[in-house]
Amino acid sequence: MTALADQKAQARAAAFARREQAHKAGQGAEGAALLMQVLAQFHGRILSGYMAMRTEIDPLPAMAAHRGQVCVPVIKARAHPLEFQEWTPDAVLLDGPFGARVPQNGAILEPEVLIVPLVAFDAQGNRLGYGGGFYDRTLQNLRALRPTIAIGFAYAAQQADALPLEATDQPLDFIVTETGILDFRSSATRI
Repeated sequence: MTALADQKAQARAAAFARREQAHKAGQGAEGAALLMQVLAQFHGRILSGYMAMRTEIDPLPAMAAHRGQVCVPVIKARAHPLEFQEWTPDAVLLDGPFGARVPQNGAILEPEVLIVPLVAFDAQGNRLGYGGGFYDRTLQNLRALRPTIAIGFAYAAQQADALPLEATDQPLDFIVTETGILDFRSSATRI
């Protein structure tokens, strides 16, 4: 394991422990309400959410309230970008790769706004994911096509002072927690 990989593994372990405690405390409902506030400015745009796994904060209330098409990520293969399949609140879900639930049916969509799960984040809008690079590859590809908004959604306890980063790590435009909203966009990048 390289020094950076070791640093990321240590940062993930610490963040998972903090996230588990926050999840047990049941602090997610406040975060979903704040996420809805952020998403209100993106009505009509295609939104990607995610199906919460284990101790992840749950974006489903905000996804269900979005006025526009909603999709969720589908992993097609390791080391590839994500694909996004349309989701509705009444969609039949199946177990997908890595334990994420995915719709049984639905059109393939290209999101303009993504709610991004994460393990840890910092006050500069950086994100530490699970290590597969799926969101980094996907955001890089989408941002090469047009402005794309990435909203990190997490418990406040997942914040770290600093994160081990790589050049391929994609920054977040917002981070929403149960305690507040951080907006990292400059006026030049607002869509």
